[in-house]
Amino acid sequence: MGRVPARAVAPPLADPEVGQAPSRPAAGMGQLRWLPLLALLLLLRPPGVQSADPIQAFVVPHSHMDVGWVYTVQESMQAYAANVYTSVVEELARGQQRRFIAVEQEFFRLWWDGVASEQQKHQVRQLLEEGRLEFVIGGQVMHDEAVTHLDDQILQLTEGHGFLYETFGIRPQFSWHVDPFGASATTPTLFALAGFNAHLGSRIDYDLKAAMQEARGLQFVWRASPTLSEQQEIFTHIMDQYSYCTPSHIPFSNRSGFYWNGVAVFPKPPPDGVYPNMSEPVTPANINLYAEALVANVKQRAAWFQTPHVLWPWGCDKQFFNASVQFANMDPLLDHINSHAAELGVSVQYATLGDYFRALHALNVTWRVRDHHDFLPYSTEPFQAWTGFYTSRSALKGLARRASALLYAGESMFTRYMWPAPHGHLDPAWALQQLQQLRWAVSEVQHHDAITGTESPKVRDMYVTHLASGMLGVRKLMASIVLDKLQPQAPTAASSGAGPAGHFASVYNPLAWTVTTVVTLTVGFPGVRVTDEAGHPVPSQIQNSTETPSAYDLLILTTIPGLSYRHYSIRPTAGAQEGTQEPAATVASTLQFGRRRRRRTSPAGRRLVPVANDCYIVLLDQDTNLMHSIWERQSNRTVRVTQEFLEYHVNGDVKQGPISDNYLFTPGKAAVPAWEAVGMEIVAGQLVTEIRQYFYRNMTARNYTYAIRSRLTHMPQGHDGELLCHRIEQEYRAGPLELNREAVLRTSTSLNNQQVIYSDNNGYQMQRRPYLSYVNNSIARNYYPMVQSAFMEDDESRLVLLSERAHGISSQENGQVEVMLHRRLSNNFDWDLGYNLTLNDTSVVHPVLWLLLGSWSLTAALGQRSAVALQHRPVVLFGDLAGTAPKLPGLQQQEAVTLPPNLHLQILSIPGWRYSSNHTEHAQSLRKGHRGEAQADLRRVLLRLHHLYEVGEDPVLSQPVTVNLEAVLQALGSVVAVEERSLTGTWDVGMLHRWSWRTGPGRRRGDTTFPSRPPGGPIITVHPKEIRTFFVHFQQQ
Repeated sequence: MGRVPARAVAPPLADPEVGQAPSRPAAGMGQLRWLPLLALLLLLRPPGVQSADPIQAFVVPHSHMDVGWVYTVQESMQAYAANVYTSVVEELARGQQRRFIAVEQEFFRLWWDGVASEQQKHQVRQLLEEGRLEFVIGGQVMHDEAVTHLDDQILQLTEGHGFLYETFGIRPQFSWHVDPFGASATTPTLFALAGFNAHLGSRIDYDLKAAMQEARGLQFVWRASPTLSEQQEIFTHIMDQYSYCTPSHIPFSNRSGFYWNGVAVFPKPPPDGVYPNMSEPVTPANINLYAEALVANVKQRAAWFQTPHVLWPWGCDKQFFNASVQFANMDPLLDHINSHAAELGVSVQYATLGDYFRALHALNVTWRVRDHHDFLPYSTEPFQAWTGFYTSRSALKGLARRASALLYAGESMFTRYMWPAPHGHLDPAWALQQLQQLRWAVSEVQHHDAITGTESPKVRDMYVTHLASGMLGVRKLMASIVLDKLQPQAPTAASSGAGPAGHFASVYNPLAWTVTTVVTLTVGFPGVRVTDEAGHPVPSQIQNSTETPSAYDLLILTTIPGLSYRHYSIRPTAGAQEGTQEPAATVASTLQFGRRRRRRTSPAGRRLVPVANDCYIVLLDQDTNLMHSIWERQSNRTVRVTQEFLEYHVNGDVKQGPISDNYLFTPGKAAVPAWEAVGMEIVAGQLVTEIRQYFYRNMTARNYTYAIRSRLTHMPQGHDGELLCHRIEQEYRAGPLELNREAVLRTSTSLNNQQVIYSDNNGYQMQRRPYLSYVNNSIARNYYPMVQSAFMEDDESRLVLLSERAHGISSQENGQVEVMLHRRLSNNFDWDLGYNLTLNDTSVVHPVLWLLLGSWSLTAALGQRSAVALQHRPVVLFGDLAGTAPKLPGLQQQEAVTLPPNLHLQILSIPGWRYSSNHTEHAQSLRKGHRGEAQADLRRVLLRLHHLYEVGEDPVLSQPVTVNLEAVLQALGSVVAVEERSLTGTWDVGMLHRWSWRTGPGRRRGDTTFPSRPPGGPIITVHPKEIRTFFVHFQQQ
């Protein structure tokens, strides 16, 4: 859930999680920035839409069930979650008028597989058939929108949708994104691609929500992709200030209203069934009072919307664990209101979300259109900017993305193993089980209180355990595939994986492009000879390890075709004997620079040390040990670039003022330098040169708190390393921090960016982020999420930052960009203390950024592919293969899978779903009771392609691209059928007809500029920003 926003009227107070939030202080002049928008909305306010007819309230019963947050999944199942489904199913069967919506699939699947009886399963199917139980969103979780990656959002949706379609033949058509902390513009596009007819969100900036309520502008058609525009638009409903919880205040009672089952109790339900804060039961004595309270709230909300149809959510966090008492009280209340509808001016009905949207759609109203801008950042009060979670628990954010990347590689590796025919002794059922375990774990951690870092420590430990276990299984799978492929002989003393005899490494490229990069291994000997499959020497470099003093880093230059392997033999050299011609890894030399004290004023770089490759010269200032500038060869321009670490000192005492916590970033003043001295060494080699900078809190400190390791690669002749040459790879070390410190890396440049930066929505599209002035809290409210990329620019150059995990990012001064790397906080706010949400994170984190500097055209062409290359670096199987002695010379390479440079292989996998692609056949099979008996389908291959570029972004790469899937996939066998599907695979796109919503003059959705697509067939054209999903069937061997 997260903190309760101010102005939301919350459920019973015994549980601080859902307690009444403090009233919001006056917003002051901060609201002025919304006045132009408010004026526009008021001008656009539709005249006379609401008639004198009674207001129709759609009462939507629901339970918000966080997959984690404060309690582990198992604790929640035991305390309340299992009871929600058990009691709701029972109660829906008792009243034909009753309805319920179910959201997160993780809890439902655990209940379905481990708790539900056959009778309850039959009842669920019946309720779904009748439309009285409805699954909305249908993903494993309700994913966060600010810090999740597009690929992982799609994964968790696909996981949930696959289960629902396989089990029930149903496909969710509406979203219920009520709790993510701000709204990304990627989410509505993905939901449109998944076949949704309407999208519902809630948490947007309090100022903006107030303005939209006033102008009856909370409903609109969102064209969230600037390139796809109306092709993938979706009707969007933003909840009003009461959000997804039922208003709990009732004037006639000192107890909360409408929460008759009270508040869930942990660790187990109370044996007597009496829960804290159960609402006053509905009786003949108070039913009029209850009716007046409900009707008054409905009328208040009706004034904020364009039609007399009002969505009235009934529920909140952890509700309906006793659906019997809930419905027993609400049934007579709704009957009473309807019997007095004429005098009250309101009629009420139980509804699913689909019931509400169908009624709204039938009105055929004209809706305003919103463009591609997102709703980030999110604030609930002037001093409550929810921008801290962009960085909270950085280690978990990094682990989640590494797990996702490993899963991506494992999926395609297993698919290549199975097609054209399995060539070893691997059990496919076991393999699918390993992949499924990691699919579940990666999906789970996308929850809006997981990857956000807003969970309790024990729940973080749960996520980490699930991810680590899944990653271990997939690494075992990948090692098994490689061993099967190589058919190793028994280990021999001369070629054992341990000791001085040497090592063997396999490197797998999971991308469908040829990749040239440097991989790093740790070895125990200083003299090394590296050879490839043909026995040829490979460019490599040995240097002292940055992590293990007694070991060495071995850097190997590798070029790997798409979805292919390279195999390397790594042996110690015989030594420096005279006449020895054995080629060996070159040895890097280290140049040490003494510590330099931080200067308040810096001279103009009189002693500069250059570090160069074919694309850049990085100039380092010997007087400060800081970076001074970067010269970029193609544009022949030098840009001043200096980097340092600073810390925001934040308050932890609520009596002293606003605090920072897992969610909120509330700095009292500007950041201050976190170091007094910096040491530097340059590790120069023929393949790579590293610049290592160590930042100390004072001149005499023994240990450094921060570090930057920058790497430039020198491309040998004959290697095409355009992407490798045009990046400066940086890895940072931050921590452990002192208490109530928020650490940032600030990069100060000579670029005249006017305090405007661009950061991405979920690795899918960029948003312009101008610096906005507020009366209060301007620093925090100008922080934005960076999931995969960000940049700043002036008229001549652009500096791009690419990231392998999410961070908060801001431009606090002209020419500056700062990235928040780490947070460690403590406070005495009762709500945080009660749930252990104070973020006392003592870890050391090692985030990575790649920097690209150059002209707009250069960085536009290279940035998208480089971002994907960072996310999906080659997988090195090294320790996993120790002890094997394959014969490398003569080893046959698999044929590569190669796509054009603007087309990304978003997924290639064998999902294993057990349903027919033909919906009629699948529905008939379910009706006959054929559920779950079939084996996993290992023949169907899921393929998803993503065009990386926006229209107009690059003169060549922004063009539509046509590919022949038969040719692209010939390495997997002969393609016999290609079916185009919806994003999550459950719809045949030829059968998918989403609702059209009236938006006034001009084109309606469906009348797009893109040409029609011939059904089936292997030749496809992918247009800019499209994500296209296919089932591919190959000829059986």
